[in-house]
Amino acid sequence: MDCFLLKCTLCNKTEVFALKGKCECGGTLLVEYDIELAARTFTKANLKQRHSSMWKYHELLPITNPNCIVSLGEGYTPLIRLNTWEQKLPLGKLYIKREEQNPTGSFKARGFSAALTLLKERGIVKAAVPSNGNAASAFAAYSGRAGIDAYVFIPQDCPYLIVEECLHYGAKTYLVDGLIHDAGAIVEAGKVEQGWFNVGTLREPGRVEGKKTMGFEIAEQLEWTLPDVIIYPTGGGSGVIGLWRAFSQLLELGLVNGEMPRIAAVQEYGCTPICDAFQETGLTVYATLPAPTGMRVPEPPDRQLVASIIRKMNGTTVTVTQAEIRAAAAATGLSGISSSPEGAATWAGMLRLCETGWIQKKDKVVLFNTSHAMKYSAGKHASHIPLIKSYQDFLDVRK
Repeated sequence: MDCFLLKCTLCNKTEVFALKGKCECGGTLLVEYDIELAARTFTKANLKQRHSSMWKYHELLPITNPNCIVSLGEGYTPLIRLNTWEQKLPLGKLYIKREEQNPTGSFKARGFSAALTLLKERGIVKAAVPSNGNAASAFAAYSGRAGIDAYVFIPQDCPYLIVEECLHYGAKTYLVDGLIHDAGAIVEAGKVEQGWFNVGTLREPGRVEGKKTMGFEIAEQLEWTLPDVIIYPTGGGSGVIGLWRAFSQLLELGLVNGEMPRIAAVQEYGCTPICDAFQETGLTVYATLPAPTGMRVPEPPDRQLVASIIRKMNGTTVTVTQAEIRAAAAATGLSGISSSPEGAATWAGMLRLCETGWIQKKDKVVLFNTSHAMKYSAGKHASHIPLIKSYQDFLDVRK
């Protein structure tokens, strides 16, 4: 059915494409494409004529049946230049990629458009996801679009409006007394008995490939040049993987030249596993954790891969505080940008990196605003939403 392969990032073994994310050796599986074949039609001229969505890059997305594409109009979000701030900061040019303008208000729409397309191609009718929030609402929306029965498991402190989104899109929604990895354990425990497919981070190839399109768009929007620096809020790390893949493929195709951007992965104090892996400080046990955002992922599925990519891109990591995030959100608001805590964290990270001199006066910098602020408004969850701690609790409330 598929003309793609999967290649392990650890042992380099290739295998037939399938909906799986891990090699037998434990390494992460990523999609291999026939770049020479893609190059025949993946051209600047052709792309310019295509509809402005992430699916214009279909040659480098792992689908075989275009009729199965599950789309809500995702992708090709604005890249806005912040001219006023360029005069205030020691950098060259400053842009913000407005991913909050995607369907469901976050960049997660890209990954789930691709992932649900892969599930629909294979006739899968039931799926589940563990999430801190935005992934859950995007998954719920795209599952509804695909006609797939959706189950979402999210920490009990997930923002109220995101939980309401999941319900609005018809997902069976469960609050978990724990964190995202506890929610993931419930999904894994039930996948055989319940017959749902786990669409968690790096459980299948689609989510990384969908996020990859952000990198294609940046290059095209900057007239086929690459920025010097990308600042990206990081939780599980699939976005970092996706951007690296995008720029690598563009360089291989010859559509861009020069050096790959330096990437700065931003995390919040209290939950910094990617920063720890990059700095090789060892495994950290987090006694206290920050407020629920997409960056709060204490156990990312492949932190070593993400850290290695940051090194390959001559990047760095930066940790910011809640106070810095709040101040950054106010600053972006004055520029007309509604930034989520994750998006504001990139602004805070940029300021820190300007102070240290890691960002230089000539650098062209792109920040990612991955979601909008209103999704994090306060409110109480509906009393009828089940609160569970284990898969057995799930079974009990289903009776």
